[in-house]
Amino acid sequence: MKFNRFYVSALSLFLILTACKKSTANAQQAENDGSVETKEPNSNYKPAFAGQTRIKAVKTTTPYNVEILSKDLGKPWGIINLPDGRFLITDKRGYMNVVSTDGKQISKIEGFPKVDSKGQGGMLDVALDPDFKTNNIIYFSFSEPFGEGNHTAVAKGTLSSDMKKISDVKVIFRATPTYDGDKHYGNRLAFDKDGNLFVGTGERSDKQTRVYAQRTDNYLGKILKITKDGKPAPGNPFIGKAGYKPEIYAYGIRNPQGMVIDPNGMLWDVEMGPRGGDEINLIQPGKNYGWGDVTYGIEYSGEKINNGTTQKAGTEQPIYYWDPVISPSGVDFYTGNIEEWKGNLMIGCLSGEHINRIVMKDNKVVGEERLLEDQKERFRDVLNGSDGNLYAVTDSGKLYRISKK
Repeated sequence: MKFNRFYVSALSLFLILTACKKSTANAQQAENDGSVETKEPNSNYKPAFAGQTRIKAVKTTTPYNVEILSKDLGKPWGIINLPDGRFLITDKRGYMNVVSTDGKQISKIEGFPKVDSKGQGGMLDVALDPDFKTNNIIYFSFSEPFGEGNHTAVAKGTLSSDMKKISDVKVIFRATPTYDGDKHYGNRLAFDKDGNLFVGTGERSDKQTRVYAQRTDNYLGKILKITKDGKPAPGNPFIGKAGYKPEIYAYGIRNPQGMVIDPNGMLWDVEMGPRGGDEINLIQPGKNYGWGDVTYGIEYSGEKINNGTTQKAGTEQPIYYWDPVISPSGVDFYTGNIEEWKGNLMIGCLSGEHINRIVMKDNKVVGEERLLEDQKERFRDVLNGSDGNLYAVTDSGKLYRISKK
């Protein structure tokens, strides 16, 4: 018996030491890799070019403060600044709040149309009319119930002078076909310098709707460009082309919960992949971004998508991708008070539970950092604030301010 106990103890010690060595080796391998990502990828796919994934880690050297200004925002989805510095924050449940700069005063805006808030639906993004200071008009996106299904809709309306109600609401665009689902609505809004509106739409997640991302006779899985009245924007790449909706600017998109125009006027999309394959894309007119023919992700079941195709002629490669996923949502380019962050892309991450800082040079990713990981929050949207600070809202209803010390 003593021999047996000794044998078991010796064997246990051997296994522990072996596990420690393996763990140390893996940690060393991850450390030598230089990336912030330490988990194994879901697939063995190879990137199309060096630096397309798992770029080297960077670390902020400037001291900064992290403050929670409010814990009472409900279910925030999008955040923008009003001209006076206050925040206009959408609530997934179907309305918006005006929030004071210190986060202490929250007032609800009434009068919005009914939303379908099941799953990923509800009140989504908001954008100010370029002439907001004189007309008080806002544009917003939401999942609009229709028949037995729903779709992503874009509407506009006029805010009252006291910011308590919206009137003259008009839906200017509907991303059809309507579908009975509760996922992948997109949706972010961004005005360009000419006053036209970019709209990102999801392909509604299910396999039967995935095919719409590659088809051009519909509005699912697209980047669209419309006028303030919802018409095709002048100069769109497919105007007059048979088989193409004239509002389409780019296609082959999965679920774009992040979209932003950078300081140079270029359009960027950050979209969720399946199991792996979250992407950053530089959106160019008329281009196909590949989804559901091309991806660096796999099905949630573990099966390959389109036989594991990651590159295909006629489709664009992402500037960067993640595997495993970080679930990117709202994004913004930083131009604020922290010098080393200027020009960086800031990404609110859901399952990743951090704010992802992407450093770029010549439209290529050269560094990545994961900020606020210790907060353990699902960051739904981020804002490069008009006061030079970075702001973020979370699924738990918090408003964060990140400022230089």
